[in-house]
Amino acid sequence: MRRLSWFNAISLTLGFAFLYIPMLILITYSFNAGKLVTVWSGFSTKWYGELFRNEAFLDAAWVTLKVAVMSSTIATVLGTMAAYVMVRAGRFPGRTLFSGMIYAPLVMPEVITGLSLLLLFISIGLDRGVLTIVLAHTTFSMCFVSVVVSSRLVTFDQSLEEAALDLGCTGFEAFRLVTLPIIMPAVVSGWLLAFTLSLDDLVIASFTSGPSSTTLPIKIFSAVRLGVSPEINALSTIMIGLVTIGVIGASLTSKRSIAKRQKDEQGAIQ
Repeated sequence: MRRLSWFNAISLTLGFAFLYIPMLILITYSFNAGKLVTVWSGFSTKWYGELFRNEAFLDAAWVTLKVAVMSSTIATVLGTMAAYVMVRAGRFPGRTLFSGMIYAPLVMPEVITGLSLLLLFISIGLDRGVLTIVLAHTTFSMCFVSVVVSSRLVTFDQSLEEAALDLGCTGFEAFRLVTLPIIMPAVVSGWLLAFTLSLDDLVIASFTSGPSSTTLPIKIFSAVRLGVSPEINALSTIMIGLVTIGVIGASLTSKRSIAKRQKDEQGAIQ
């Protein structure tokens, strides 16, 4: 087993410190009793209570969660379908254009994407609101789902599908009963990635949101411009906690699915 060199160890330590020490400071000052976010005045949880009484933040959080769930679900369905076509359909007329349209949002600046979507919604007379944000987030997050799922489909053993077809399954039944359960960890990972991207988006949402559909990143950005308040620290701490729980849950689910698949394979061999 190759040992970790001192240079790599120091680099990793400095990198993780740069990433996580600011988060730890933020979490610490979310329990500060004073209103100043840089002066410790004692331990208190009152700002969490103030946060849950702030209707503006709560409304923005509800809009953000609603948009994230809807857009990530739609993006997962469309991205999985696009990945299946790209991997299994082989060469077909327009394949180059199709793949370029799927992967273009990966390299397209968010300002360009948001502005172009804004002009599209204005030209078709669609009022900006939750629907426009969902459409915008679906557009740019679908490509990430497609990349994740296609990487799993490339290594998928197609003989399993062929066996299901030989046993009388239709093409859709073979996909639903054989292919989809096996690639489900990749599909779930794509959904989580799309969900995270939607929660984190500020630029595209600022172009496509309306007065009654302010998302949480927009609300936080607007509030920070007037000064960081302890309520924002408390809100950020809650978001960090939710993301941490989600990552741990996804990791445990993935490990259990891998262990279950290995156990089934060993049972089939025996």
